[in-house]
Amino acid sequence: MSDGYYSSKKTDDICEGVCGQGTRVALIMSRSRCIFLRTYVFLFVVVPICIFGVYLHGQKISYFLRPIWESPPKSFHDVPHYYNENVSMATLCKLHGWGLRESPRRVYDAVLFSNELDILTIRWNELYPYVTQFVLLESNSTFTGLSKELLFAENRDQFKFIEPRLTYGKIGGRFKKGENPFVEEAYQRLALDNLLKIAGIEDDDLLIMSDVDEIPSAHTINLLRWCDEIPHILHLRLKNYLYSFEFLVDNKSWRASVHRYKTGKTKYAHFRQTDNILSDAGWHCSFCFRRISEFVFKMRAYSHYDRVRFSHFLNSERIQDIICKGSDLFDMIPEEYTFKEIIGKMGPIPHSYSAVHLPSYLLNNAEKYKYLLPGNCQRESG
Repeated sequence: MSDGYYSSKKTDDICEGVCGQGTRVALIMSRSRCIFLRTYVFLFVVVPICIFGVYLHGQKISYFLRPIWESPPKSFHDVPHYYNENVSMATLCKLHGWGLRESPRRVYDAVLFSNELDILTIRWNELYPYVTQFVLLESNSTFTGLSKELLFAENRDQFKFIEPRLTYGKIGGRFKKGENPFVEEAYQRLALDNLLKIAGIEDDDLLIMSDVDEIPSAHTINLLRWCDEIPHILHLRLKNYLYSFEFLVDNKSWRASVHRYKTGKTKYAHFRQTDNILSDAGWHCSFCFRRISEFVFKMRAYSHYDRVRFSHFLNSERIQDIICKGSDLFDMIPEEYTFKEIIGKMGPIPHSYSAVHLPSYLLNNAEKYKYLLPGNCQRESG
């Protein structure tokens, strides 16, 4: 009780000593000061913290809210995949609802090459028995406009086993800084169309369209070259791995595709081209590199360079730690279309201890490529 006025309200901590008791005029003035102080704190403390938080985690917020602003793509029609080494090709084709050809189709495997020498070696050894012509295009520019060495040309001697079947091409980059990386990527993929013509591809030949690290299994390609009446375009559902075959993300990799070539219609691309997809058709091993420097190079070079939001993302110790944990290099929320799937995939990828049904060349040379097998997460620094 003071001067006939009593207030039972507690003062706010932030206004303690300012919003006290007193005359009505003094009380109004003290409350005005309190409001001013609150406004000051809100504008110059809370708002900057919120802005900084959005700057740090805005991408996470956007990806987490993806189910609200983006609908999932149309589902694929999954074609069941039948295979056992003890089943005849005639039976396998029949199980798929296809006929058996009198002779197999010719097969062309066409890739854009950046720096994945080990994965390319595993890929070509896996497909070697069934590929007629290997077609490889290399540029002196990354998709982001950085200058790069012609690494395949420098290491071509490692691939003498496919030299008689190799069509190799080089293309100069346009080095347009600030341009959307997907423009340069499309430019290089278009150049592969011309290289395929030089390689001698003809109508109804089988053409594999996939990145180097998207490896169709040998028996998948053998099936498609021997079976008649297969779809003109068929996507391949691959087991999706990250960093090595220790971290199985899911079975949702779909961009790889096989085409029955048609002059004037078939264009080399890396996007969805049909609704049909063949299940369990191979492996996608993304960021599966031997050296930390190769991780850094790809992070700076590929089309999603915008994901490198902070310079410390390229720190070698950080990258090594993330590889062993199975976490995300870019500190991103999973790219999914439902909250259930997003939440289910948050956090590190569980370790897998299975090395069953992996490329045979990998297992036959396990010591050389042990970094790709379970329990060997340490990478070389150079």
